[in-house]
Amino acid sequence: MGAILQSLGRTLLAGLVVLIIIIVAFGGAEKMGDHSWWTFLMRWMHVMAGVMWIGLLWYFNFVQIPSMPKIPDDQKPAIGKVIAPTALFWFRWAALATVITGLLVAGMSGYLSQALMVQKGHHAIGIGMWLALIMAFNVWFIIWPNQKKALGIVTVSAEEKAAAARTAMLTSRINTMLSIPMLFCMVAQQNAGL
Repeated sequence: MGAILQSLGRTLLAGLVVLIIIIVAFGGAEKMGDHSWWTFLMRWMHVMAGVMWIGLLWYFNFVQIPSMPKIPDDQKPAIGKVIAPTALFWFRWAALATVITGLLVAGMSGYLSQALMVQKGHHAIGIGMWLALIMAFNVWFIIWPNQKKALGIVTVSAEEKAAAARTAMLTSRINTMLSIPMLFCMVAQQNAGL
């Protein structure tokens, strides 16, 4: 077991094996030909990607940003050169995966256009989708370009670096703020009938 858990790849593979065993044990394999099964699978992938995206968003805002002033200057390069770039890689690709799988779920379920037009009966999911699209835009076109400057991936002056760090942080805070109603809308549509 130790050999499995010491490798992230093997840990993820083991998780998939456990999942397949559960699916087979409860008769899920027999349903794999149904459209509803594939829609469910896409929804599960959407939730998995969303957990990574919002989990990292909240990590940045609840842990990394508040902790940076407390870290001695000689230790900050470990965050800026190793941890933050890796976290930002998974953050931005999880955002994209969440949007793509969410659009696929809506399309497979037959409510994509109604949700995007925020029509009656689909207004909660529509609002949630638009908030998520705004947040994903912020990740790719505001946060990431500014983080590249702030982390020194792109060379800029000290003033530009400080301004970029502030812009990335404030936009990340906007996304944290938007994540609250976005998550509510995503859950409310299906579970509260809003």
